[in-house]
Amino acid sequence: MARNVLILCTGNSCRSQMAEALWNDLSKGAWQAVSAGSKPAGYVHPLAIRALAELGLDISQNRSKHLDEFRGRAFDLVVTVCDNARESCPVFPGAKQMEHWPFPDPAEATGSDDEKLKVFRQIRDAIAERIRTYLELGA
Repeated sequence: MARNVLILCTGNSCRSQMAEALWNDLSKGAWQAVSAGSKPAGYVHPLAIRALAELGLDISQNRSKHLDEFRGRAFDLVVTVCDNARESCPVFPGAKQMEHWPFPDPAEATGSDDEKLKVFRQIRDAIAERIRTYLELGA
């Protein structure tokens, strides 16, 4: 049976959405990842969608979700990927383990869309590397 992970962020529009898709892909079925936010943005950022599409991952039909949708569920792991989520959710009932992996918010990038996309790619790749490392350590 797959282990499960909840990835938390504030808006659930960029980092946690990318992490959910990457975790599901990289774990090859050993994990089931879902994501949520403490203050959902109501959309998935178009540049997050583009950055993952470059890897063949489609999150265009995803939606931003509130963490309350997952209250009462047990998770093997809960990961916060931004400091605001860590502060608003320092403990998640039902989590066997919690980790904090802070990443800069790519939505705060400035410049042209191409310049912003470069930032999304950097964050995407950093998240993927962190997940790979976690999975390789026999999590």
